[in-house]
Amino acid sequence: MSIIGNILWFVLGGFLVALMYFAAGLLMCITIIGIPFGVQLMKIGVLALAPFGKDVTTKDNAGCLSIGFSVLWILCGWWEIAIVHLVLSVIFAITIIGIPFAKAHWRLMKMSFMPFGLTTK
Repeated sequence: MSIIGNILWFVLGGFLVALMYFAAGLLMCITIIGIPFGVQLMKIGVLALAPFGKDVTTKDNAGCLSIGFSVLWILCGWWEIAIVHLVLSVIFAITIIGIPFAKAHWRLMKMSFMPFGLTTK
């Protein structure tokens, strides 16, 4: 079932979402300071390519550095991406057919709000 969901996700806009994450990640990797943020954007982009069958969990060895980077992530304004995914999940949850896509946007929202210290399974 996750293969069908991933194919539908990819065709109905998941490719564009992932492409935007990859483009933003490449732009962030131009500077040395932006490399950790670019890597996290690339990680979110990989999740945006095929979100079905994956779950976002916290890492066991996430230390205080991941908390500091997550706070910096929020202060730099990347929390707006999480708001977009929240709005899209609410829109998709209105219909019964869109509920799986709402859950996928919920996973992306969780990952895009505080990406440091999180991983996908």
